[in-house]
Amino acid sequence: MAPRTTPTARQQRLGAELRKLREKAGLTAREAGALLGGNQARISNIETGRIPVSADRIRTLACNYDCQDKKLIDALASMPSGRTRHWWEEYRGVLPPGMLDLAELEHYAVELRTAQTSSIPGLLQTVAHARVVFEQSFPPLPPPEIEHRVSHRIKRQAVLFRDSPLPYTAIIHEAALRMQFGGTEVTRAQLAHIMEISERENVTVLVIPFTAGAFPGSGQTFSYARGSIPQLDTVHLDQSHGVVFLDAEAQLLKYRGIMDRVQAVSLSADSSRDFLRSILRNL
Repeated sequence: MAPRTTPTARQQRLGAELRKLREKAGLTAREAGALLGGNQARISNIETGRIPVSADRIRTLACNYDCQDKKLIDALASMPSGRTRHWWEEYRGVLPPGMLDLAELEHYAVELRTAQTSSIPGLLQTVAHARVVFEQSFPPLPPPEIEHRVSHRIKRQAVLFRDSPLPYTAIIHEAALRMQFGGTEVTRAQLAHIMEISERENVTVLVIPFTAGAFPGSGQTFSYARGSIPQLDTVHLDQSHGVVFLDAEAQLLKYRGIMDRVQAVSLSADSSRDFLRSILRNL
């Protein structure tokens, strides 16, 4: 089987976790390949996500690496998707790979928390608001790509409405709520949509008012996706040059702390809904 040319972030993450197990066992890629009945190149391709690896092969590798963490092994063995084709694959070659990786991350996450200081979270945006956001891209995007990006963003929101909906906490600064993207009517509809979706059991919307003052992470837009086990958590940073994922232990610890501090300065869920109502009344 020919190696993949563009493995997804999830495939790369699986390979990286297998590499950590190998290095912890003190084995070189050549030694690991010999134990597997293959060669160094095969191990290298598995660890970069360039070739698929089955659940059985993952368990064999874990055994060869003397890994006795059953929860970790089970979690890694559940990561290969086989021949399953998910909805975001229809955008491959049309949108940047990072946007597809984000949809994949959200699909497999156990819980998601996001902190936004200057924009409405993508999972809460209306079609009209999302279109305005992409129309402001620089350099300007051609109209067909704007529509592709809008439809992709709206389809991502299905994780909040599926049979087992994603537990989602959105922390939004007052500045983002008061920016009138698309004018008064678009803004009013956007805030009403946030109010409505915040009533769902799996969705918590928290507002940071201007009066909260300074707080850690105030200059960043980031999300924390909890995996099936803590080792598989991921931080997503929304950068102007594209999507960035972080998963080093120190990075996860840092952003968990920042997210907790951001949430601590937010209003309660009930007070946040009251705050949203007051902004809506004054539009």
